[in-house]
Amino acid sequence: MFANLGLLAQTPYAAAAGEAGSDAIHKDSSLIKGWATSCKLKRGYLNIADPAAGFTSVGDSTSALGEALSNGVLSLGDSGYATLRFDASLFDGPGPDFAIFENGFKAQTGGYYLELAFVEVSSDGQNFFRFPAHSLTDTSSGLNSFGTLQPRQLNNLAGKYRSGYGTPFDLAELAGINGLDIQAISHLRIVDVVGAHSGPHASRDTAGRAVVDPYPTAFPGGGFDLDAVAAIHLNPVGLDENSLTNVRLYPNPVRDLLYLNGVDQNADYELVDLNGRLVGEGQIEAAQIDLSSLKSGVYFIVLRKAAAAKTLKLIKQ
Repeated sequence: MFANLGLLAQTPYAAAAGEAGSDAIHKDSSLIKGWATSCKLKRGYLNIADPAAGFTSVGDSTSALGEALSNGVLSLGDSGYATLRFDASLFDGPGPDFAIFENGFKAQTGGYYLELAFVEVSSDGQNFFRFPAHSLTDTSSGLNSFGTLQPRQLNNLAGKYRSGYGTPFDLAELAGINGLDIQAISHLRIVDVVGAHSGPHASRDTAGRAVVDPYPTAFPGGGFDLDAVAAIHLNPVGLDENSLTNVRLYPNPVRDLLYLNGVDQNADYELVDLNGRLVGEGQIEAAQIDLSSLKSGVYFIVLRKAAAAKTLKLIKQ
């Protein structure tokens, strides 16, 4: 085991953002074709070893949407996770296919304050598959709440780079997995790493090593701080045999029941207000949605079927 670790230590991973040998994606990169438009949150603990202390509270699902550095951050907390979607599916193209942004920073000591997360993807919204991740950080002792890490010792872990720079992921690394279509990724999940160096709560990489990061971070903004997710290879909206291009809503404005033409049963929908907040979601049944309890106002309804997605404006009287 020690011989293997010694070999790994001689082959460090990509360098920190701004240094030679880095693969970090800047938030203004021309590679970026879109940003996450939907997020569902499972909030994590302030300290997983003390569940009674409660959960983190910084940010909400909307904080992870849109461009990096534009909307605050969503703090996942110990073992928390966020599931995100785009207006269309991701696909495997040349090089990285998406990038995840966190709010890490360089410390005066020369190391980096980084909070890490595993990354999983799904092409059906039910079965998720994790990118192989590796950490070469010393596990003989843990880091304190503001300990630092070295990016060259981390691979395929979101949060590897400082604020404004995304960690890239290449779907080609997951090619050949039964139940996953890397040309039509519909969901992306980011799972907080619990950075304990040992014990039952330690998160482990693909090789079984504990992934050490600052722990505990028992404050409202603890755990992985999700800033944004950028799409690099994004399928055209509606690229699917169940295209939503001919959808029609009526009546619009609507009072109670909204009817939909051109939408198959079992399509999903999300209702978003003008501030980007998710105010409703579900599955369309009998080509109609009951909106009687929705407050009057202007909304957007996002319709999804397989790899297709369509956003329409809706007025509720």
